[in-house]
Amino acid sequence: MKSKYISPLVCGFTASVLTIVPGLKEIGCCLIIPFAAGFSLFLFQKANNNNEKISVKDGLFFGLMTGIFSAVFSTALEILFTGIFHTNEFVKSLPQVEAMFKSFAPQILLDQVFQMYKNMAKEIRTNGFSLIYTIYFFAATSITSVIFGLIGGLLGMAFINRRNLNSDK
Repeated sequence: MKSKYISPLVCGFTASVLTIVPGLKEIGCCLIIPFAAGFSLFLFQKANNNNEKISVKDGLFFGLMTGIFSAVFSTALEILFTGIFHTNEFVKSLPQVEAMFKSFAPQILLDQVFQMYKNMAKEIRTNGFSLIYTIYFFAATSITSVIFGLIGGLLGMAFINRRNLNSDK
């Protein structure tokens, strides 16, 4: 039996590459990551020449691992491109976000939050790297990738099990 980590690794990497492509980034969490998780189950089954029913445990495992690998590779690619270009979407959109939020929250709270954001943007522009931004990006990406990976693993499990059931008839 082949390793259970290879197909989630490959699919997680592929999903992370696709989610940095402009235009696909917006659908990365809700379409690309779940599809990658389901596809990792399919690849694992094909690699093992196995048409047995996939358990919920395996569906969740493949979804979780695909989500984790996707988050790790997305963060690594974000760090790489931020280091090369000394800018990213966070830095570019910060002035518009600040202007939009001026009317929502108490000014003192906003000033403190946006001062921290401005410091992160300054670090990125000068050094090409911000540890706080990297931690924030990894945490946010991990949460969304794991959640949608789990959903994709379960949907992929259901789809593959239904397809295998129909092919047995």
